[in-house]
Amino acid sequence: MLPRLGLTPREYNEFIVYWFPLMQGNPFNLVHFAGRDYTDRARLTVTPEPDTVIRVFMVWKPLAMPVSLPPQTFAPVERKGFTVVEWGGTQVR
Repeated sequence: MLPRLGLTPREYNEFIVYWFPLMQGNPFNLVHFAGRDYTDRARLTVTPEPDTVIRVFMVWKPLAMPVSLPPQTFAPVERKGFTVVEWGGTQVR
């Protein structure tokens, strides 16, 4: 998902290096990438204005048992010019 969301290999490696240790001890993890529900509430202002903004926010919850959900789908992100990348996340308890 991370490349589809617009992250480069270096960026998604940093994302994984940060989040994997927090998630690896769980039997299962439910992962959701927030879209407009996140970006509409967490406004971002950058000056000068970027040509491309990529915001990846993962919401995840440890699970004892697997659940079956349809996969999320995303339109591919095309980077143009000055690009701002923000990634983060939160654990739901």
